[in-house]
Amino acid sequence: MGEVYRARDTRLGRDVAVKVLPQHLSTQAEVRARFEREAKTVSALNHPHICVLFDIGREGDTDFLVMELVEGETLSARLAKGPLPPSELLRIGVQIADALSRAHRAGVIHRDLKPGNIMLTKSGAKLMDFGLARATGMQGTGSGSGATVADLTHSPTIAQPLTAEGTIIGTFQYMAPEQLEGKEADVRSDIWSLGCVLYEMATGKRAFEGRSQASLIAAILEHEPAPIAEVQPMAPPALDRLVRAMLAKDPDDRVQTAQDAKLQLEWMLGESSSGARAPSSVTDGASPTIASARRLSRARWLLLALPVLVAVAAFFAGRKSSTPPVATPFQFERKTFREQTIFTARFMPDSKTIVYSGALRGNRPQLFVIRPQYPEPKPIGPVGVHLLAISSQGELAVLSNASFTGHHRLFHGTLARMPLEGAAPREIMEDVREADWSPDGTELAVIHEVGGKDRLEYPIGKVLYESAGYLSDIRVSPHGDLIAFMEHPARWDDRGSVNVVDTQGHKRELSGGYWGMEGMAWGADGRTVLFSVSVNGTD
Repeated sequence: MGEVYRARDTRLGRDVAVKVLPQHLSTQAEVRARFEREAKTVSALNHPHICVLFDIGREGDTDFLVMELVEGETLSARLAKGPLPPSELLRIGVQIADALSRAHRAGVIHRDLKPGNIMLTKSGAKLMDFGLARATGMQGTGSGSGATVADLTHSPTIAQPLTAEGTIIGTFQYMAPEQLEGKEADVRSDIWSLGCVLYEMATGKRAFEGRSQASLIAAILEHEPAPIAEVQPMAPPALDRLVRAMLAKDPDDRVQTAQDAKLQLEWMLGESSSGARAPSSVTDGASPTIASARRLSRARWLLLALPVLVAVAAFFAGRKSSTPPVATPFQFERKTFREQTIFTARFMPDSKTIVYSGALRGNRPQLFVIRPQYPEPKPIGPVGVHLLAISSQGELAVLSNASFTGHHRLFHGTLARMPLEGAAPREIMEDVREADWSPDGTELAVIHEVGGKDRLEYPIGKVLYESAGYLSDIRVSPHGDLIAFMEHPARWDDRGSVNVVDTQGHKRELSGGYWGMEGMAWGADGRTVLFSVSVNGTD
């Protein structure tokens, strides 16, 4: 909507960029309102990765903005040469997310985030072009021009190159589903766009493409992009998980803030070149002792789209093991043949029936059962129910009304008990994230959020341990005397340690210093713990 010139500020002796509204557009009230709104928006933002506005003026019939001259190339021009190396991708991603977070805190939604609006300079990335931005306080009011916010929402910018027939408007490729459906955009719409940009930086390909506007819109509304790991195996596995959470179709299932995205990108960047310390031996004869740790290859379980680096830690109560245990070879059998996200999977007591919580679309969980005689997954119960554990008696512990906590892989909701079929969940307590059954199936150990802290309770109501960070992957031992869990000292930071606590509240760290942790199980002997970790965030 504007022409940009390089100019010289003779008063301060500096080069600047002058954005001029062409005269044939200056008579259009809507365009002038957008131009003025961009000036007001940018002037309210002060951030090293947002282009600085110096002045605004009108000379005769010409409106203009005087802005910081940004030397470099657009991200879209850089992507024409191919995907970015992981370290560069993460560095730029952190800067963009930080700039976006600053804008959101100031009440500004960008609404047109795309590679063409990001400049790469020697000092870092710069977020540009707030011409479609909206202040969250503007509820359909005009800008002195008769044009409402709703009117301006439906005026996407056009990116080059263009084709005469079947033209694709570039903004559409980074536009969230709710925007395409005509709904009001909020900060989560910018999160979607940032996810598209990160995907393109990692793979060199757009997350969604189509031969026409109709096919492109259908792809955004109905399909999922190929996993980053399949397109670019060298990309950090955690990035694939983050981007998938940012590209959830339902805004409620999406990463909720740019600050959350920034923190996770920072952790990937900060830990990608540093290793985790090896598991250490605990010499106290009354405590479990780490015998060994071994990393296994990536595996997929029930089409789970999260590559997992497996580490096995064995410990034996009251004595050291002189020889490391030998890992048993795994055999995998495909159980589902549809594309879907799978959050949790458990065997029923017969060791043949599988119950899992998954989502055919987005991240709204639902329970499914796979029986030996009926291998096709069958949905059970209402949507919004997430599986936590299955007792030795075949009773399910679930979360009803499950929703994301703000961290992309953790659910929060109301703890409930339910049979496999035939009855609705019976709710027990609120503000629970995880649970596991006692060996006899009569009691539950839970992670209960109270006053911003995580409590490990076993049985319910008896607090064994409390953390200001967050706890995850709670598992009761086969003997019922120990509870294994992962502790992450910083809220929603995947880094942390593997721990056990006895029924009297005596807690012991078994192994720590890992970059990311997810997945825990006890061996049948009740003295062996298996858990999955990433040691540096890149493998």
